[in-house]
Amino acid sequence: MPGTRRSPVLIVAAILALLIGLALAVGGVWLITLGGSWFYVIAAVGFLLTGVLLLAQKPAALWVYALVTAGTLGWALWEVGLQWWPLAARGDVVFLLGLLLVTPWVTRSLGDRTAYSASDQDAPIRRGSAFRGAGLPLTGVLAVALVVAVASWFNDPTRIEGVAPGPRADVPDDVLGVPPGEWHAYGRTTYGQRYSPLNQITPANVANLQEAWTYRTGDVRGRPGDPEETTFQVTPLKFGNRLFLCTPHQSIIALDDTSGKEVWRYDPKIRSDLALQHLTCRGLSYYHGNGAAASSTPPAAAPVPTAAPVPELPVAASERQAADNCPTKLFMPTADGRLIALNPENGDVCTTFGGGTGQINLWANMPNVQPGAYYSTSPPAIARNLIIVGGTVLDNVSTSEQSGVIRAFDVSTGALVWNWDSAKPDVTTPLAPGETYVPNSPNSWSISSVDEALGLVYIPLGNQPPDQWGGNRNANVDRFSSSVVALDITTGQVRWVFQTVHHDLWDYDVPSQPSLIDLSIGGQTVPALVQPTKQGELYVLDRRTGQPVLPVTEKPAPQGAAPGDRTAPTQPVSALSYDPPPLAERDMWGATMFDQLACRIAFKKLRYDGRYTPPSLQGSLIYPGNFGVFNWGSIAVDPERQVAFTTPTYLAFVSQLVPRQNDKTLYVQGANRPEGSLPALNENFGAPFAVKLSAFTSVLGIPCQAPPWGYVAAADLTTGKIIWKHKNGTVRDASPIPLPFPMGVPNLGGPMMTASGVAFLSGTIDYFVRAYDVSNGNQLWEARLPAGGQATPMTYTGADGRQYLLVVAGGHGSLGTKAGDYVIAYALPKT
Repeated sequence: MPGTRRSPVLIVAAILALLIGLALAVGGVWLITLGGSWFYVIAAVGFLLTGVLLLAQKPAALWVYALVTAGTLGWALWEVGLQWWPLAARGDVVFLLGLLLVTPWVTRSLGDRTAYSASDQDAPIRRGSAFRGAGLPLTGVLAVALVVAVASWFNDPTRIEGVAPGPRADVPDDVLGVPPGEWHAYGRTTYGQRYSPLNQITPANVANLQEAWTYRTGDVRGRPGDPEETTFQVTPLKFGNRLFLCTPHQSIIALDDTSGKEVWRYDPKIRSDLALQHLTCRGLSYYHGNGAAASSTPPAAAPVPTAAPVPELPVAASERQAADNCPTKLFMPTADGRLIALNPENGDVCTTFGGGTGQINLWANMPNVQPGAYYSTSPPAIARNLIIVGGTVLDNVSTSEQSGVIRAFDVSTGALVWNWDSAKPDVTTPLAPGETYVPNSPNSWSISSVDEALGLVYIPLGNQPPDQWGGNRNANVDRFSSSVVALDITTGQVRWVFQTVHHDLWDYDVPSQPSLIDLSIGGQTVPALVQPTKQGELYVLDRRTGQPVLPVTEKPAPQGAAPGDRTAPTQPVSALSYDPPPLAERDMWGATMFDQLACRIAFKKLRYDGRYTPPSLQGSLIYPGNFGVFNWGSIAVDPERQVAFTTPTYLAFVSQLVPRQNDKTLYVQGANRPEGSLPALNENFGAPFAVKLSAFTSVLGIPCQAPPWGYVAAADLTTGKIIWKHKNGTVRDASPIPLPFPMGVPNLGGPMMTASGVAFLSGTIDYFVRAYDVSNGNQLWEARLPAGGQATPMTYTGADGRQYLLVVAGGHGSLGTKAGDYVIAYALPKT
């Protein structure tokens, strides 16, 4: 009542209410002008009135705030239902201020006459309480909000429950001649399944896995001149009694498979003056030849080999030499554009390869030579007696980049056998010295798969730079961009092509290795290819012809490209799709109602017509973004169950075109361009537009769209049905406070499955390796990693007869996960 002293807490509460009201009023009016929700303006009125009444010490302040709280709760439930994280973003500030208002320090200062003694109307009762008078409605509303919050913890509308089928096909353990306990290629075999027939580790005992040994390579990002995206993404190979891996700075290492002790190491001494977009090595390639696998006996006092000088051109050799010091070979492409062949027995270079140097120069016949601008980050494919190599070019620097040519070399000599350039797809005979491949043709930076029985190699292709503007693309470029293409192993000629995106303007290049699997459909066995994409499709194709096994439908796509460009009228959608529902304003999120409001404003300012919204001068929301629902980690497929274990990720990005007036000005990076770097990414010299690309995040750096952002899921490849889908991972290592909340976080790095029905994954942005039951998706085990695990795990049988799980933890610069140099093996306890 008048004359009662205002407590400091009441004054603070009043000021907070007024400040919140002002902020919501300004942002809310802005949102309304963009056609958005009126809630924030209405709430602003409630906050401002509450603040004024608090300063006037009126009990009505609590009544007004009770209405604000109840209205916020009702509005939040109407928008998002019983979902904890979206509810929390809308109500956290409201709830916390409400708790402050029902404390005695506030209620005793309000002069509420219902809380006074009848015998003394002039003196407040000192026992002022939230459960009396004007505080009672607010307390009740807060209690209801708390009950709703608790109930929402146990509700997950994104979750799909189901049970995967049991084995439906008999598959030999030594398919393609790979022994059950070995891992001969990035995806274990050239089929790219990431599936092992081992069954010692089962759903019943996987929780007993223990760390068996740890090896540290000594190669950690942060050296002078390192690009931001320095990553340890390798999946080691295993044959004989050894493991073979490569490091980000390109060292090749052999380890003993039971102890993790180093057997030998090779340093190719890559050029130190390279300015790279990223520095990584995802794996090595193994050619078995006619010899035995590497033995378990290390060479006596073997010296560390050094690299030979890079030849100006690859050594020409017309026929295979009879003498060969490497009956088996390891191949590795380097960041400075070489392909090196090593003897896995001792790490020596293979002297018959590359005219005695052990290496060939991948810059041969390449246009626009610029060291660091072209190299292969993924292991080449081995097919018969050929090694088939693609490569990456710098994204969106200019319209005069290197060629995306695919080349096949003789595994013994390094002689060029054929070259397939998508800009001249019908001519595959090797170029003569002095000739160059077509500049700027679509490239293949990911991993290819091989079916030697059919005589085909399957190449996932990207785009012609620039990614976001295609006004100058020719018919061949448009035909092969963002496609999977089947080439004849012997000649390099195109046998079929399937395009996953027409006239791609979104950087939806095909990032994942195709997985080859024989499916039982309609009483017949169909040799299939499963191709994951960034936009969330899993295309299931007949790998003989490229025709869809599961239906693919052409659906209308948004129109209205930038000046001088066009958009395809339709886009292909598979019957098996992880495409998320389109975003709406209600899907915006934040840590508080303020950054959620800011995200709503940002959403309304952008152009968004659903998936395939063209890039624009206004700025377009691209969802899924070019990070991809699936990326280079691909998926794992079980050839017996005929199911896929997948790890879909959902992040939105913003793409804004910036008109270019000349080919020199840095319109995008400007002064932020790193000193000594290559021409800035996304400047698109030679095109009419540069492009600003960024994740769609709040001012706090968290995604503007509500979680979950990452899942594990299983799909039936014979029907296209998603069997189960669970959010996966926490923000423990991605937030200022290490909270282990299971929000469902992004993943980069592939999964692996075993015949026993256990799947493994280490690529989430929290530092864990986890095991899952393939049947139902339940998490069975997890182990803490010392760094980010952005690599695909593998499994093998050691010389001691135990099944090991092998995980690489090295982090990822662009994701911001912790760097490391760890190779960690897990096994069941010895018995």
